[in-house]
Amino acid sequence: MARLVTSPYRAGTPVHRGGLLVIQPLGRKQCAQCRGGPLALLVLEEGAPCCLDCADLGHLLFLPRGDTALTRRSREESGLSVVVVRFNRRKGRYERQGVLVEEAGLARAEARCLVDAEARRRRRMRDARRRAAEDVRFTDAFAAEIGRLFPGCPAERARGIAAHASLRGSGRVGRSTAGRALSETAVVSAVAASVRHLDTPYDQLLMSGVARGAARRRIAPVVETVLEGWRAERGATGQGAG
Repeated sequence: MARLVTSPYRAGTPVHRGGLLVIQPLGRKQCAQCRGGPLALLVLEEGAPCCLDCADLGHLLFLPRGDTALTRRSREESGLSVVVVRFNRRKGRYERQGVLVEEAGLARAEARCLVDAEARRRRRMRDARRRAAEDVRFTDAFAAEIGRLFPGCPAERARGIAAHASLRGSGRVGRSTAGRALSETAVVSAVAASVRHLDTPYDQLLMSGVARGAARRRIAPVVETVLEGWRAERGATGQGAG
């Protein structure tokens, strides 16, 4: 990026080492040649403000800063381009506000960016479909592991627990390293959390002002009873098979 410096010959006048420079004035300025104004943009010629038309730059379009790719491509596609700056009083320096580029160059640059945007959109769609398929497979595996550890847990409940625990971006136990590995500790933790919230008065205790630790201790026997009941189904099935 070309640097902007303050001219040693006229205080506050920016000098652009890359060539032409256009200024967004802070105050009301008139063109020294045609007396038109107030000017939204001007060029300093021998220290006097000059409008873009008088400076032979009136055919250019202003492209505000913000889209780096479009700015770069617009300058590449334009035979003539000019940096636009404005003085920041608080920082005591000129800052880039955008560029002036040729209309045809801007149109070509926009077309190039649209091609890239469409490619990115298609890639995002492919990635989204891939992640969705991965999430479904992982949720199925998590639910199957719940069923293995807690055969008495209803299938729909197991599926709901798995979907809740493994929601992408949630930070829940299913998205942890242990959860992704389907460790028994992570699966049991997810099931216990579901029982705590849905099968006990835990949430009501919290809402009534009971501290979280005290509330957990109070409902712990109920949670363990439910978990043992769901585990016991496995034992009963094993005995029946024997």
